[in-house]
This record gives sequence, C-alpha cells and structure tokens, in this order.
Amino acid sequence: MWKFNTASTANILGFLALSSYIFTLLPTCLRVVFPPLRKTKLPVVLLKFRRQLGILAFLLALGHAWILINKRDLDFLDLKTYEIYIQGISTFLIFTLLAATSNDWSVKKLKKNWRRLHQLTYLAMFLLAWHIYDKMFDQWSFVTPLAIIGLLTTIILFLTRRYLEWQEVKIKEDKSYVSAAKIKIID
Repeated sequence: MWKFNTASTANILGFLALSSYIFTLLPTCLRVVFPPLRKTKLPVVLLKFRRQLGILAFLLALGHAWILINKRDLDFLDLKTYEIYIQGISTFLIFTLLAATSNDWSVKKLKKNWRRLHQLTYLAMFLLAWHIYDKMFDQWSFVTPLAIIGLLTTIILFLTRRYLEWQEVKIKEDKSYVSAAKIKIID
C-alpha cells in the first residue's frame, strides 16, 4: 500500500512553482489543441498574466532551492553536487534567464532572439519531469502525484500542440507545392 510522507515546506514551494509554471504554458497549448477554448476566459486571463505567473514561478523556485540548499548544506564547489542536482540546477538557470528577460525592455532589445530565448521554457518542462522523477520517486508526499499528473498533462498537451502545428505547416507546404505545379503546367 502507498504511504505518503508529509510534504516539507521546500516541496510545497516546489509544487507551487511548478503549478505557476504550468499556468504559463497552458494558454498556447489550450488555444491550439482545443480551438473552441480560444475565446473563453481561462486562456485569455492566463495569457494576460503569463509574465507575472512566470516570475512568480521563478520566485517560488528560488524559495524551494534556498530551503534545500540550506537544509542539505550543498557545496557548489564540489562537482558531485552538480552531478546529483543537474536537472534542478539547469531548470533554475533557465528560469533565471526567463525571469530576467520577462520585461518590455528585454523584448525590445533582444527582438527575435527574445522569442528564441523563451523557447528554453520547453526544455525546462522536460528537465522538471526528470527532476521530479529523480528526486521524488521513493519519497512521495501528497503533492507528488498532483505534480506528476499536472506536468504529464502539460507535456501531452505540448506534444499534441507541436504535432498539430507541424501538420498545419505540412498542409500549407503541400498546397504551395500543388499551386507551383499548376503554374508550371499552365506555362
């Protein structure tokens, strides 16, 4: 039978950070995967507050990391620390970059590169899945299944979104190929 541990403050902060992060990913995924939801309030509100939710996710992740660094007395000069916590450290570095550039000034200065930089959020999504699996596999608390279900649902929505976008591009390419072929036949 499953036995759940009590969730520590660090785990609760990690779960809240993950939840805020998931809310930043949902608007685009919901709009593409479920087109009728485009005009409903949920994606519109989430899209409106996406930057604030991302910064909140970063601050909660910072609290999560701070508590665990102090609790475990981590030594960042020891390479073993990076070996053990590579997913968490990598995800936190991505969150730091995204939070630091989540402002109008960065959007103006970085232009197209801002969009490319913020594509790192999808790498963070997969790193978080690895992080949760690796760190929580044998010490589940009541937030662990919620985190896993939320993140897996988001990953499935993201992969479905990417597939639908790929299909749309393929259809457009096929149409342009057919149009080009018709023009050659007419000439």
